[in-house]
Amino acid sequence: MNHHAIIGCILGTAVGDALGLPYEGVSPTRSPRLLGPPNRHRFFFRRGMISDDTEHTCMVAQALIDACDDVPKFTRGFARRLRWWILALPAGVGKATARSGIKLWLGASPEKAGVFSAGNGPAMRAAIFGAALDDVPSMLNFVRACSRLTHSDPKAEHGAIAVALAAIHSRVHKKIDANLWLGEVVDAVGEGGTELIDLLRQAIRSVDAGKATKTFADSLGLHRGVTGYTYHTVPVAIHAWLSSPNDFRQAVTSIIECGGDADTTAAIVGGIMGASVGKEGIPSEWLDRIWEWPRSVFWMERLGESLANSLDGDSAVSSPTINPIAVLLRNLLFLSIVLFHGFRRLAPPY
Repeated sequence: MNHHAIIGCILGTAVGDALGLPYEGVSPTRSPRLLGPPNRHRFFFRRGMISDDTEHTCMVAQALIDACDDVPKFTRGFARRLRWWILALPAGVGKATARSGIKLWLGASPEKAGVFSAGNGPAMRAAIFGAALDDVPSMLNFVRACSRLTHSDPKAEHGAIAVALAAIHSRVHKKIDANLWLGEVVDAVGEGGTELIDLLRQAIRSVDAGKATKTFADSLGLHRGVTGYTYHTVPVAIHAWLSSPNDFRQAVTSIIECGGDADTTAAIVGGIMGASVGKEGIPSEWLDRIWEWPRSVFWMERLGESLANSLDGDSAVSSPTINPIAVLLRNLLFLSIVLFHGFRRLAPPY
């Protein structure tokens, strides 16, 4: 099974998330003055920490281990983890995800917990499906179920599908064929995804013309940063991937430089790229300086191995667990660092 791709996707998501996190919500013009270039971790004493983008990817991987190719079982497992994740007071949780988590606690079924939102929550956790699952129709069923659990707007689902298909294309093809990938997206999203397809075509034309990812983002009106709207997030992330399909460092750096929801955009690009380059293609200094507990880099590698082994047919595999008290303590520390960054942004340089 795809050990290389699965571990690379999880770790790539984590690295992109951690690198982009200090830049979240900062405009692309201010971020170089306030923080400097995104060439190293700047969250906590030259260390990086992960946020909900990576945590959701890990929960998806755990639910896939438990599911044994059963989509309803996967949905129940992910819903259960989402409920407890919300209870641990995660900082920066998206509004739609928070509302769906509350609905789950109030007794809503996983099929009815989603709220009508086109946020990028489903897209941020979608790359792992493409890294792990070979059968495309089956993979798409998992992506749709995972998306609808929190976001019922079809746009959110379409964005997640585009990311998952990018990850599997990145994993399978040594040479990226953007038009072949786009054709797969067209088939998967149908007529309802026409707006997204038009944006993705614009991204491909921009890459073919040699335009920078920041220039493409500006052409979409995102001068102040990429928003959390999935039809902003996904096309810009795809542009970064297609511009540097074999260069993890360049792809992740270029998306962070676009500003805005930088942790999520970089996590998406990192997940897609990681499915192709594996752990070995991720800059070691970025990976080694992630400062996390209890979801450490070692724990995430174990999770990736467990998922790969379970998909290989090892029925004895169980997903690695984490201590909920440890998660709560970690989240309180994380929140204090996030608040520090928030207050720091009130001061110059502007």
